[in-house]
Amino acid sequence: MADQPTQDELQRQAWKRAAAQAAVEHDVADGMTIGLGSGTTADLMLEALAERIRQGLRVTGVATSERTRSEAQRLGIPLAELDDVVTLHLSIDGADEVILPSLDLVKGRGGALLREKLVAVTSRRRIIIVDESKMVSALASQHPIPVEVDRFGWRHTAGRLATLGATVQRRMASGADTLNAPFISDGGNYLLDCWFGPILDAASIAAHIKALTGVFDHGLFVGMTERVYVAGIQGVRVYDRPA
Repeated sequence: MADQPTQDELQRQAWKRAAAQAAVEHDVADGMTIGLGSGTTADLMLEALAERIRQGLRVTGVATSERTRSEAQRLGIPLAELDDVVTLHLSIDGADEVILPSLDLVKGRGGALLREKLVAVTSRRRIIIVDESKMVSALASQHPIPVEVDRFGWRHTAGRLATLGATVQRRMASGADTLNAPFISDGGNYLLDCWFGPILDAASIAAHIKALTGVFDHGLFVGMTERVYVAGIQGVRVYDRPA
């Protein structure tokens, strides 16, 4: 039997739901095309969006993962492919870490970071929804930076990442039927989780990682977020990136 969620987990779930509902209510307007994030927090956003669609809202979503696509279809959210649109009015997603006031992020624990970033760069505005546990004083202080790499020669790519100061671990798939199997992204790539420890210059680390041969992209989202909804004990707070 599956473990029952703890009271703390239930509280964080309620907070994330409140942030998702606030973002969908305040930032989504009729006629928009919206990037739909991936992960447990994004799932709550999909539920809130589907409820507004049932009330008459007309929007089209672009999914960042096959899992999100499946969930959106189940909920009755109309979908389009990224290549079928010129731009996205906005995207809504979760994050693993957020720092103020820049609203820079670490993302990618869910495994869809390359597609999440492709959707983010196509969006005019990027909205993030989190609970207050995701707020940090320095990025990479609680989680590794995921890096999506080509499977060919991945050990050499991992070695190049290590020269930047990272402790690198290839992500493995979860579940009894995938024991000892590497995690494969929707794009067919490996994910390398890179532990740098707290970083002060995210833009520099981001540029160095992206420049490495074999790297498709990484989970540092620097200067790519316009608004963050943070739900916690004080309710839902909204932070906009300084002009």
